[in-house]
Amino acid sequence: MAEALRALLLGAVQGVAEFLPISSSGHLRVIQDVFGWTEEFGLAFDTLLHLATLLAVVIYFREDIWHMLKAAFSRRSEVASDRRLAWLVVVATVPTGLIGLVGSDWFETAPTLYVGIAFLVTSAALTAADRWSRKSLHDASNLHWWRAIVVGIAQGVAIMPGISRAGATMVAGLGMDLDREQAARFSFLLSTPIILLAGAKQGLDILVEGTHIPGLVAILVGFVAASVTGYLAIAGLMRFIRHHSFSVFAIYTALLGTSVIVWQLAV
Repeated sequence: MAEALRALLLGAVQGVAEFLPISSSGHLRVIQDVFGWTEEFGLAFDTLLHLATLLAVVIYFREDIWHMLKAAFSRRSEVASDRRLAWLVVVATVPTGLIGLVGSDWFETAPTLYVGIAFLVTSAALTAADRWSRKSLHDASNLHWWRAIVVGIAQGVAIMPGISRAGATMVAGLGMDLDREQAARFSFLLSTPIILLAGAKQGLDILVEGTHIPGLVAILVGFVAASVTGYLAIAGLMRFIRHHSFSVFAIYTALLGTSVIVWQLAV
């Protein structure tokens, strides 16, 4: 029962923090360090949670994803917008994948003190986001290719725990002239291939190195918690950003980052 409750907590945190601009990897690192759960929930459980959040994205954006897949190799003019959006996602994923291959080992094992600093970076970026945006584009498919690459680079940098993937890509999207809603939409669509690729890489690592696997109940509880809370987080954020800025998330990550730094310096 205790293991299942811990899995429920970690799954819920993963689902909420993956899609709100507050960094799921940073939250999981802090929680696991505080409670000493690092060995109990290994790479296999982490992979499972990522697949659960992938499911949440696919369900919420199922129509967009389906239209993009159908249009990707179509020459019909009426699907040009969906076709361009699909290839923009592919183009933006390339720099993310390259950064992940080169730097994932260092970033993912960075000291917790650095995670606290990364939370402050997220806060600063969110604070500046609305000031940067000219909001001249109302559809992500209108992005220039180089602007999509910039968003992909921002997503790659977010492999550092504490730097929010959602936050980094939305801030970059705002900087590339998207409005908040379109920046969020592109961010969530862009998360689909990278979560899938990350899950595949982790799966290979598990096959090669092996890892601890929690009990079946904990696995099911964690998966359901991550997928359900992930879906709710996406739906909630898409409604929230239509009328509100990122200031509440900037304040939260600033407070959390400061707390983590103080804690680490005091240890």
